[in-house]
Order: sequence, then C-alpha cells, then structure tokens
Amino acid sequence: MEIIRSELRKHSRSGKRKWAILVGIMAFTYILLLLSYGDALRYLLPDGRRLKLPNENNALMTPSRNTLAVNFSEDSAGSGIHVLEKNGNVSDFGLRNESEDDEEGFVGNVDFESFEDAKDSIIIKEVAGSSDSLFPTEKTVMQNEIVSTSNNGHQVQNVSVQSQKNLKSSMSSAGSSIAGSAFGNSSLLVSRKVSKKKKMRCDLPPKSVTTIDEMNRILARHRRTSRAMRPRWSSRRDEEILTARKEIENAPPVATSERQLYPPIFRNVSMFKRSYELMERILKVYVYKEGNRPIFHTPILKGLYASEGWFMKLMEGNKQYTVKDPRKAHLYYMPFSARMLEYTLYVRNSHNRTNLRQFLKEYTEHISSKYPFFNRTDGADHFLVACHDWAPYETRHHMEHCIKALCNADVTAGFKIGRDISLPETYVRAAKNPLRDLGGKPPSQRRTLAFYAGSMHGYLRQILLQHWKDKDPDMKIFGRMPFGVASKMNYIEQMKSSKYCICPKGYEVNSPRVVESIFYECVPVIISDNFVPPFFEVLDWSAFSVIVAEKDIPRLKDILSSIPEEKYVKMQMAVRKAQRHFLWHAKPEKYDLFHMVLHSIWYNRVFQVKRR
Repeated sequence: MEIIRSELRKHSRSGKRKWAILVGIMAFTYILLLLSYGDALRYLLPDGRRLKLPNENNALMTPSRNTLAVNFSEDSAGSGIHVLEKNGNVSDFGLRNESEDDEEGFVGNVDFESFEDAKDSIIIKEVAGSSDSLFPTEKTVMQNEIVSTSNNGHQVQNVSVQSQKNLKSSMSSAGSSIAGSAFGNSSLLVSRKVSKKKKMRCDLPPKSVTTIDEMNRILARHRRTSRAMRPRWSSRRDEEILTARKEIENAPPVATSERQLYPPIFRNVSMFKRSYELMERILKVYVYKEGNRPIFHTPILKGLYASEGWFMKLMEGNKQYTVKDPRKAHLYYMPFSARMLEYTLYVRNSHNRTNLRQFLKEYTEHISSKYPFFNRTDGADHFLVACHDWAPYETRHHMEHCIKALCNADVTAGFKIGRDISLPETYVRAAKNPLRDLGGKPPSQRRTLAFYAGSMHGYLRQILLQHWKDKDPDMKIFGRMPFGVASKMNYIEQMKSSKYCICPKGYEVNSPRVVESIFYECVPVIISDNFVPPFFEVLDWSAFSVIVAEKDIPRLKDILSSIPEEKYVKMQMAVRKAQRHFLWHAKPEKYDLFHMVLHSIWYNRVFQVKRR
C-alpha cells in the first residue's frame, strides 16, 4: 500500500509540473500574439472592446476606428459634435472617413487618420442641460494635441484617441447597439489586415456610363412597369396610395397665380403640386423606436453628413406625419445614421466593412421578426436616409427593396432610379444657423466664368487641374486652398461672384458643391458620370444646371462659353428659385429640403404600390 501511495505522489508532482509548463507555454504564446495582433485579440477578452447596451440582450458590437470620446449633445438647434480649442473657441470635428469628399477648398476638418501622432491636450465641450449626450455624466479630457503639417504644407489640427482603459469606462455608459435577442449569436469581429496597395474602384473611371438621357428613359420605364412585389396581404393604406396615384396622374394644371413654385424647374409642376398636397393630407409615417445611440436617433447637424442628421431630427420630432400606431402608417422609417455606424464600428485602416453591413442585417432581421410590416412587402414601404459614402454597400441585400435616400446616388453602385432618392449632400457650417452666408451676387456682377477649389480626391479632379489650373484667367481652377478664416471667406466669395461653379466628383459620385452652388446662387456644373442629381424624379436639372460628361473636361470652357448670356440669366434665375428646395430650417417650411426629401420618398412609393 505504501508503494502505491509513493507512486501516486510521484505522478501528482509530475502532473503539476506538466500543467505548469503547459500554462507557461500558453501564456508565452498569448503574449507573442498580443504583441503582433493586439488590437484583434482584444475582441476576445471578456472586458474587451465590445459594447453591451443597458436593457439589451446579447447585443454585441465592435468599436470604431474613431473611438474618440466626444459629447453628442443637443443645443437649441439639435445634436452636434464640438471641440473646445486652445483659444476657447468651439469648432466641430469634420468626422472624415477614408472615402469622403471634402466640404470645400480649404483645410478645415480634423483628419481621424492622424490622431495617433498627436501630443498636447484639448477638452471636449459638454453642453449644459443635455440629457441625450453620448457621455451624459462626465466631461471628457482628451490628451495629446499637436499642430502637424499635411502633405501640401498646410497646418491641420490632429487629436489623439483616449487610452483603451479610459475609453472602455466611458463607452460602457453610452449605448451603441440594438434591442432584442435577434442579435444574439453574431460575432462582429474584424481583424486588422495589411492589404497590398492596388487601384481602388474610386480611383478609376467607371466601366460604363449612363447618360442623363438614359436616366430619363429609365425613370419613365419604371413609372410604367414598377418591379415592386405585390404585398403578401392587402392593406387599407395601399388602397389610399393607389387612389392618390390616380389623382396625381390626373392633376389639374397649376394656376398662373401660383407663386410658391417655379414651373420651369419641375418635370411636371402640376403632378408635383398635387402629390405634395396629398402628402400633406394623408401621409403617415411610423418611426421605429428600436436601436440606441449613437448609431440610432443621433442626428449630426454640422459638416458633410448634415442631410441625414437634419432629416432624422425633423422627422422624429414631427407631429403632422408621424403616428404611434404602425398599423396606420403608409411608410416606415428606420432612423439610423450611416455616419455614426462608421464612426462607431469601423476598425481604422482595416479596409473591412463587413461588420457594418452585418450590424444592419441583424437590425433588419430584428425589425422583421418583431413586426409584420417589413415582411408584408419585403421592405418596399420602408425607407432609410443616409449620406455616408458607404451606405449603398451597408444596406445591400437585406434592405434591397427599401426606398433608400442616398447622397451616393450612383447607378453603377445599386442606386435604383424611380425607387431610390438622390439625397442632396449639404455641408452645414452652423447648426444654429444653417442659412448663414446664404445668397450671392446678381448676374451682372459675376465676373468669373468658372470656379473650383478643392482637394485631389479621386481621379477626376486631377484631370480637371491638369487641363485648367493656371491655364486661363476666365477659369479659376485651383487645388486645396490654405487653412484659415480668410481662405474660407475667399472660397465663399468666389462662389458668390462666379457664373458657373464646377462640381466634380470626388472619391464617389456625390459632392456637396452641387448644393453649395445653389446656396450661393451660382449655376452648378456637374461633372460626375452615373450620378443621379437630387430629386431627379420631380426636378428638371437642365433648367438650372449644366451636366458635363467626364470625357469633355478638355472642352469645358468651350461648353460654358457657348451658352448664350440670355440663357445663362434664365438659368441663374432658376437657381435662385430652386434654392428654397435645398435649405434646412430648424422649423420646417413648406417646400423646403425636409419636405422635398419626404415628398420624393412618398412620390416614389406612390408609383410602385401594387394591389394584392
């Protein structure tokens, strides 16, 4: 017996040594992997970079490459992102990403790609009295600010990201996901991959071009034969919409005394007016309450993505069109921000957006499992409003039949003419006063033939500058203008005093310059193949813009110079008349941008409803 006990003690000691060696090897291996793939491995930790929302079940999401601790706080005009600079002035983060257009010709936005190089400190402003901020209970102190030099020699402010430890404690109180167990088993893990440099789609000319005439034919064909599916069961709301369609198609002529609308800028002003009246009278929208901040219900009212933010704020706060009972709704709004989706989930430099699309897929599945309305039409009576460049990719497949109001209205990227809405990209400088600097000089005081200034995003702008920069005094074509208030005012003054404002595409087909031109009463010259102009279903862009094919850039001056002065004056008048349809107001006004977006969504739905 003693021999047996002795043998057991030997085996026990041997087992402990083997176990200790095994644990040591595993720990050493983990440390090596952590050093090499630290960011990716943090996702595997129990307390790692995943955000779980209060009152949400199994809703995990990956944090952003832009996990900058900022306050999303509501002032009198709504939500906005603000940073307190060293001099005490408040400015907004541009919230830039890897594929967006610049807002104008000068350096004025903080670039998230440079955060890690920063060195001093700044403080994020917390607006007093806010109950809806991302971090409602604390002021966040940022470290490491430096004024660095960009590639073209201009100074840009860069800021750094908080430490992982501080970020975790701050973000845990925010909430960034969706309610419901439908999100339960999805893993949104994205590892950082170093990809070989190659020509991206946005750096190459399109393989095919759809001309504006072809777009018109597609629209007419869609009106005749809508491909929307027949609903799985009938609804009283469908009958109301079908009745409205008959009234729109047989609309009486607009009275000559009508002063609120300018007929030349519309395809059919009578149909538009009748449709708008019916929208005001019968349209009801249900806004889904699912989804927490910051991806949902968080409007950004400044910068390039203001369109999706302003619409969200005004739609959710509207009492005329919204209903609490979804059974009474003609349309259903999914109020997420494509910009905040990227800001919250995208892993910087990963070049992988799969988790963003998966997140919206699970949101859609949750909506369709909780409510019967999405499944009735496969989402054809649901709509989204998204201005971020990535929205077409993020909403592909699972939201394929929804009405999409997109700034990136590219027919080669899935935009469906007659169903989807080309959302105007509006660069808003002041959330409290979105109409600041509105207007421009009369035609007789516009001495410059054409003006453009901006960064070299994409392939097209380089071609533009190669042909026209410093080549002709009538063509003021520049690259990026210097940073500063003086340059900003010079940029605005140039648009206010030029006959034509050149609006070339950037990385994607859309550009804020189209609306900027209208804002400053300058005739926009759109150079962007396959771009569907805003409100294409109701507006006649030939009346107040010039659309030039990319291949015709060498002939740009000849094209503009060949337009008779009399025609130019009429076009400039049309721009001023169209301006009211491209303006945001804190309190929406008739025929303004909020109502135009909502009307186009309604209008396209009217022409695709089918009987059971």
